[in-house]
Amino acid sequence: MPDPAAPVAAQVNRLLDIMAALRTPGTGCPWDLVQTFTTIAPYTIEEAYEVADAIDRGHMSDLKEELGDLLLQVVYHARMA
Repeated sequence: MPDPAAPVAAQVNRLLDIMAALRTPGTGCPWDLVQTFTTIAPYTIEEAYEVADAIDRGHMSDLKEELGDLLLQVVYHARMA
């Protein structure tokens, strides 16, 4: 029986690979390479507020999008850690 989570896992792995490429010294994105926890924190807070706003409005399609944005921030922080 196929694993129903396999497509999601593949997408998460792709996100991890992209973030690794962006943060690789020498070949990564210059903007991403100079970011720190401090410089990224405001974006993380903003995305968390946007998640809460989508929940308050009961707008599930916005919530899905904002959760994706927040996940990107979590992955960014995890990569720096």
